[in-house]
Amino acid sequence: MWRDAKTIPMGARKMGKQTKGTSGEKGIGTLFQEETKYTPEKLRGHWLDWNKFPAIYKDYESPLATIKLPTPEFSGDTNLWELLRRRRSRREYVTERPLPQGLLSALLWATQGLTVKYGDMHFRTVPSAGGLFPVETYLSVRAVDGLDPGIYHFRPHRFDLEYLKRGDYAKPLAQAALGQEIVADAQVTFVWSAVLERGKWKYRERAYRYIYVDAGHVGQNLYLAAEGLGLGVCTIGAFFDDDVNTIIDVDGINETVIYMGCVGWPLKDSV
Repeated sequence: MWRDAKTIPMGARKMGKQTKGTSGEKGIGTLFQEETKYTPEKLRGHWLDWNKFPAIYKDYESPLATIKLPTPEFSGDTNLWELLRRRRSRREYVTERPLPQGLLSALLWATQGLTVKYGDMHFRTVPSAGGLFPVETYLSVRAVDGLDPGIYHFRPHRFDLEYLKRGDYAKPLAQAALGQEIVADAQVTFVWSAVLERGKWKYRERAYRYIYVDAGHVGQNLYLAAEGLGLGVCTIGAFFDDDVNTIIDVDGINETVIYMGCVGWPLKDSV
């Protein structure tokens, strides 16, 4: 909530003046920005240990099932300029109408799909710092044709889904998202995590900056693809981190949730 300027301490309104916590220490955000700045001194002596190069793709040993995704349905409006003009966060959905798998397939391809392969080098629909792609995609499926409700993991290199957990997690996920009902109403919610070592192998602590930039690219692709397909999207950054980590079964240390995106059939004229 915005505060009236009169309620803000005078010192905080002075140009260049930094506010501090009650302990007198700089806030964690300020410290993070300072500690992850590049300087010649910080970069000196850093080298890449190729023997510890992290795996770019994640596979589960024993998923409940593996579902090959259908060919993406590249239908709808493909005029990029018009999609940019219309793009909105849409928060009201027609809850009883399921999402076709072909449309879900198109959204997954738009956000993380492979476009070109040159030997071991794979290019995707989104850029990533150093080509390391630390962002993983999980799905909380509520109403998608041909898919049982539950938690799934998307594998871009195989273009399939790994079925990880049975059950409808839409309401628990909504509760974990600070009670935002759009998560409970959405046909499917994208849950993006970061495998931190992929970025830190090359960029050390600065990797955290790049991870969030990468997630932003993925989220915008979801918005534009969904708009073209007549679907509604609302991305979410507010959630109880460890509650969502528990729902998708990641440890919150080596891999942790960073972003979410609800997808559904929008109510007419809803924004």
